[in-house]
Amino acid sequence: QLQLVESGGGLVQPGGSLRLSCAASGFTLDYYSIAWFRQAPGKEREGVSCLSVSGGSKIIADSVKGRFTISRDSAKNTAYLQMNSLKPEDTAVYYCNAVDIRTRANYWGQGTQVTVSS
Repeated sequence: QLQLVESGGGLVQPGGSLRLSCAASGFTLDYYSIAWFRQAPGKEREGVSCLSVSGGSKIIADSVKGRFTISRDSAKNTAYLQMNSLKPEDTAVYYCNAVDIRTRANYWGQGTQVTVSS
């Protein structure tokens, strides 16, 4: 079964850090561009950051610049989102998305909750 599974979410105090993982099973991420999205309660889903097959990364959400970093580990077939200096407004369900650059096949993970609160 082809799927993405996110993990690493949780409750963290403001200023803390979390690393989200997005593990692929049933396919290799080597031919997929990766993106992280998030959706806060009552808000639309927004793009956070994306990573191309060649390794070029881009921050989509201005609010996370300088704090979030996207990466991938091909050996582990896993993508990551390192989140530092977390703020309450980062509270959301975070989703990873993978798009096959050859076929445009598109996969979403189930989401992982991140709550930033004191």
